[in-house]
Amino acid sequence: MQRRTFIKTSVAAVATSVRSEQTSIMLQRAIPSTGELVPGIGLGTWQAFDAGSDDVRRAQLQQVLKIFYTGGGKVVDSSPMYGSSESVVGDLAAKLGISDDLFMATKVWTHGKAEGIRQMQRSVDRMQSKPMDLMQVHNLVDAEVQLQTLAEWKEYKKIRYLGVTHYHSGGYAGLKHLMSDYELDFIQINYSILQRGAAVELLPLAKDRGIAVLINRPYETGSLFSKVRGKTLPEWAGEFDCNSWGQFFLKFILSNDAVTCVIPGTSKIHHMQDNLQAGLGRLPDQKQRAAMVALIENI
Repeated sequence: MQRRTFIKTSVAAVATSVRSEQTSIMLQRAIPSTGELVPGIGLGTWQAFDAGSDDVRRAQLQQVLKIFYTGGGKVVDSSPMYGSSESVVGDLAAKLGISDDLFMATKVWTHGKAEGIRQMQRSVDRMQSKPMDLMQVHNLVDAEVQLQTLAEWKEYKKIRYLGVTHYHSGGYAGLKHLMSDYELDFIQINYSILQRGAAVELLPLAKDRGIAVLINRPYETGSLFSKVRGKTLPEWAGEFDCNSWGQFFLKFILSNDAVTCVIPGTSKIHHMQDNLQAGLGRLPDQKQRAAMVALIENI
């Protein structure tokens, strides 16, 4: 832990300096185990990139991926359980010539060492990322067996980082155990303005252990937008450079400094453009965060 403690201390100043009030600069956060910086806004691919061989959908997704990249995005997260998403992302990134510039993340979601290796190799081939930047154990399935393989793959430089994921609070106890007993580079968990349970123990533990955090389900699969439909964004949101409800929800998440990157999924160009804006400008302070929570809980 000494190396990680040193890196955490030294990169904190870097993250603070990069988080500028200049609205043209994308927020960057450090991966604690190495100090490598990644943009705070990433891209999830669940459902959104499951386009198969549909040329029309692929053409639109290529534009989404291009806007993401040119707008400062880097982290793209997928999984073998997301249908054709891994292949679609890999093909489109290669077509755009940006495969080596993206931070590719996917998962292993099976039982047994041999089957895990087979599935991970297929994911690497589909996403055309060698080495894979981040491989995660999806929803803690056979986590201890798969983590042993991931540690071997990391040593052999087949992957750069390893981690574990879950998408709801039912997995928090298992996550806490693995975070305490294993040398993880990343966890991926759910966290939003309404589902804040991860902030009680998991986010502080990640910060203490020097573990990077990816956030999934930032919009509660769209239910947050249903909640605010027809409502006007408060004027005081402008105090932290917020111009839409989507940015409101993402900036709340990013204002927790234990969060490394949030990965909203979208297949729509205008949504991608809006998501990227959440990584620009100021973030809410503690008083503003409290006001944000009160506002949403009282709608």
